[in-house]
Amino acid sequence: MSQSPLPFSAHYLIDEETWVNQLLDYANPGASKRQQIKQLANQLVNNVRSKIDDMDGVDAFMKEYDLSSKEGILLMCLAEALLRIPDKGTADKLIKDKISEADWKSHLGKSESLFVNASTWGLMLTGKIIDIDDSKSGMKLALDKFINKTGEPVIRKGIHRAMQVMGKQFVMGRNIKEAIKRSGKKGFKDYRYSYDMLGEAALTQEDADRYFDAYLSSIASIADANTKRHINDASSISIKLSALHPRYEVANVSRVVNELAPKVLQITNYAKQLNVAITIDAEEADRLELSLKIFAEVYAQLEDYQGFGLVVQAYQKRALKVLEWLADLYDQHKRLIPLRLVKGAYWDTEVKRAQEQGLSHYPVFTRKVNTDVSYLACTQFLLTNRKR
Repeated sequence: MSQSPLPFSAHYLIDEETWVNQLLDYANPGASKRQQIKQLANQLVNNVRSKIDDMDGVDAFMKEYDLSSKEGILLMCLAEALLRIPDKGTADKLIKDKISEADWKSHLGKSESLFVNASTWGLMLTGKIIDIDDSKSGMKLALDKFINKTGEPVIRKGIHRAMQVMGKQFVMGRNIKEAIKRSGKKGFKDYRYSYDMLGEAALTQEDADRYFDAYLSSIASIADANTKRHINDASSISIKLSALHPRYEVANVSRVVNELAPKVLQITNYAKQLNVAITIDAEEADRLELSLKIFAEVYAQLEDYQGFGLVVQAYQKRALKVLEWLADLYDQHKRLIPLRLVKGAYWDTEVKRAQEQGLSHYPVFTRKVNTDVSYLACTQFLLTNRKR
């Protein structure tokens, strides 16, 4: 595999304004299609809103405390941080810091759900207990401190339990068997899933070997559960390349491609035998070209397998050029490449890294509206080339 840059490398740090102005021409669907899009969007929104009464308590809670509210953001930060805090003392301090600064009262009575209002009352009372009024003195202050101290374990356990309930809204299961079992229940079984293993990149070869075995095991479990015959209608799996190699870095491109491509091919051939589709997950921007080189290496050896695809992140400035490159790859082999177009999940990290490295520009768009333009441009390209 060549170590030379891919043809779109120049777009890695292209000037944002210049590139967005060019993307606008791609993103414009025309007046007629815009009207169709608007009508369909209104139809979908109205359909969702008509089913609000059917939401369970947790769904209603997530709707009331969504990420457009300060309290919703606080709860999400709390849920994410508590998973990483090992000691009780630090957890108590975090809970106190987050819960006491929110305006829970403003949410009281806004939802028709008894569960939501009861939860809001609980958050209000929790805030009162942990927020000590230092202006008090004597027995009143001592009593407040006593209630605060004795209430901490109860509050901590309650918050942890609440976070577990919230977590079930975003994670199907703690392992593949649990996730597959839940996907077969009422309300879930009509969906087609792409299973993923949440975790960090491999730091050692032992980590990489463990993930490799886990992927093979997961593919077998998914195959057993798939009742739909066609690969495009059945559940699939997403794999993270950084989980399969402890030195998945641009500096080691030759080594990584030579060592990792055969592993990915082995996993993919196993999935092919069991009629399970595989998607290569997107990661940080500096790893994009490395992942595409591995993808191309494996893709070229799969012959008639139609289930090997990848994720493209629209917030990267190279997104449209990546799709053009993939279209050329398709033209060479005349074999389907399943694509999943997403906005992107590492924006904060990308911006921070670019600042740390003193780069002239960012590899991602810095404004949401520009990411939206990129997404629309990519969508237009995919729709235009769907019969290619």
